[in-house]
Amino acid sequence: MRNFLMSLLVAGALVGANVGTALAEDASAPAAASAPASSDTAASAPASANTAMASSAEAASAAAAASGASEAAPAAPTEPFMVDSSKIASGDTAWMLTSTVLVLFMTIPGLALFYAGMVRKKNVLATAMQSFAICCLVTILWTVVGYSISFTPGNGFIGGFSRVFLHGMAYIKGDKATTLTVSHLASTIPESVYFAFQLTFAIITPALITGAFADRMKFSAMLVFMTLWSLIVYSPVAHMVWEPTGWQRRACWTSRAARWCTSTPVSRA
Repeated sequence: MRNFLMSLLVAGALVGANVGTALAEDASAPAAASAPASSDTAASAPASANTAMASSAEAASAAAAASGASEAAPAAPTEPFMVDSSKIASGDTAWMLTSTVLVLFMTIPGLALFYAGMVRKKNVLATAMQSFAICCLVTILWTVVGYSISFTPGNGFIGGFSRVFLHGMAYIKGDKATTLTVSHLASTIPESVYFAFQLTFAIITPALITGAFADRMKFSAMLVFMTLWSLIVYSPVAHMVWEPTGWQRRACWTSRAARWCTSTPVSRA
């Protein structure tokens, strides 16, 4: 037993000595490797400086070229304008027409049937007809003056009257080329398509309000209220938010307000 313990002690001492030697060699290896690296770093310093100077020169030339290109670029349009029909994107136009139909279906028959199913039996027809009547009423208002005071340049609160009765909205078919007007807010689709698309939202917005006073307002009073609300509330707010001359749209381009605008539905403008 005594001999066995002595053998274990000797074996442990030998293993410990070997491990200590290996650890000392591993510790000295990084120090030896760092010495050539420092010399290599000192040698590469001039090359790095030359590379940095070359990169800065290239960056300066690129910035100069970019500034020249920005000066040569034409300014973005600020009002509806005429374009050749070849500038119209067929895919954009098809999708906008599809979206227009879908939003219109949300009002008639969608919203009409939805609200009609929530009232008493004797008021079903009157509630459904409110959505249909609003569709007709807002279409007339939007054509006469609503579109013009919403999506044409004006002051910070209301647009101009350049599109009253859709004046200036044209489609001219010539012998060699066809020209038409586009909105400065959507320059790849005809202005008539943009007009119809925005019309559907002008229809469904007041139609949604009818659910708040179902069974509690006369039909004639509802028509008067919706007329005033569309012209006094909806159109000015649409202009302030979506048209570039609107004050809220301009505020979204400032550095501080941009953070707020990108975190709200205003960012979908």
